[in-house]
Amino acid sequence: MLETIKTMIIDFQESTLETGVPRRLRIEPVHGKTTICIGVRRSGKSTYMFQLMQHLVTQGVSRQNMVHLNFFDDRLHSLTNDTLQLIPEAYFSLFPEKKNSETVHFFFDEIQAVDGWEPFVDRMMRLERCEIYVTGSSARMLSKEIATQMRGRALSWEIFPFSFREFMDFKGVDAGAPYSTKKRFQLQKCFEEFSETGGFPEVAGLSRPLRIKIHQEYFHAILYRDLVERHDVPHPRSVGDLAHWLVDNNASLYSINNLTGYLKSLGHKVPKSSVSDYLEWFEDAFFLFTVRIFDASLSRSNANPKKIYCIDHALVGSTSSGILRNIGHLLENIVFIALRRVSSDIFYYRTKSGKEVDFIVRMPDSTMMLIQVCESLVDVRTRKRETAALSEAMIEMRLQAGTVVSRNEEEQIVVDDATIGVVPIWKFLLNLPEA
Repeated sequence: MLETIKTMIIDFQESTLETGVPRRLRIEPVHGKTTICIGVRRSGKSTYMFQLMQHLVTQGVSRQNMVHLNFFDDRLHSLTNDTLQLIPEAYFSLFPEKKNSETVHFFFDEIQAVDGWEPFVDRMMRLERCEIYVTGSSARMLSKEIATQMRGRALSWEIFPFSFREFMDFKGVDAGAPYSTKKRFQLQKCFEEFSETGGFPEVAGLSRPLRIKIHQEYFHAILYRDLVERHDVPHPRSVGDLAHWLVDNNASLYSINNLTGYLKSLGHKVPKSSVSDYLEWFEDAFFLFTVRIFDASLSRSNANPKKIYCIDHALVGSTSSGILRNIGHLLENIVFIALRRVSSDIFYYRTKSGKEVDFIVRMPDSTMMLIQVCESLVDVRTRKRETAALSEAMIEMRLQAGTVVSRNEEEQIVVDDATIGVVPIWKFLLNLPEA
């Protein structure tokens, strides 16, 4: 194993860094702390690591002072927490002159593949002159348990697939204001492409059949490698059937009882506790996200039905049955992921009279936003329903402004002393703060 690691270190140092499209991320490595980047599979974590490496190169750091290992590489499958020490041994046997004299930058991709990796990284940070960067596809890398094991020597950051702005960077389109008529049409066209393609970097620019095939491979890899294998699920088909139902019912309400009943109707003898575990694992893998109702009481919030959203709206289109596909729900999913990039305090809101607003969000500056997502307000009944729910929620929350995100419409609606801004989705996405 020692010789294998040596070979991998040298091979990487002689390779070309594939840096891709620069990401609009505010990840700031801090000296003395491990930088942990987490996100769904294929969201661009490794490429972002290469971008960090390239930045180091421009600062004069030698490639010999960089080590990159991907723990999903089959050659490392036998590594355990007891044998991880072979990594620094392999490196310093190649470059003994660098030990304790030069800073070495270690980049570990998908390190969660090795159980109990935290003490090793913590020990490295204490005993070696090094900086460590870690990626993983598990939200548990944000947990208090890891923070405790790392003794406060780690900072975790989330990486999502391309945002709309990053997608336009890929396309080479300037997204800056002002928006002339010509530019508005260009941005609308870009958004329509983004709504079809989604945010996964690997599928950007590919044909529809190839994109669908790759999305489906992602879907199965997440299900069977990140969930079934990682958690040793005894009934893997029940996990797959549940995932398909949730994707088919994207942006819809669910309860543990109705999910358990659905699986039972398919012949799965899965208890409610297991269904709860599955949902937690979906979120842990950054695949599906649960949104609770806004309520000061956590018990009431948990007792109410919850809504489900997917990490990528185009992945929904590529893997759902299509029978229940709802264009408005896909638009809602796009808005949710854009909001989730900048805030984890996202809920849906139900007024005292039972009207529902899609999102109430605490933004990074601590302000609250009420957001309704609607394909179009042209229909009079739709307009009345959506604005009535939003204005009622604004009164209850004592907010002077609310937002309706539409596909293309834009206007200001004055209701009493408050204002509802109707914003086309491309502009809403561009106006959000960057992650």
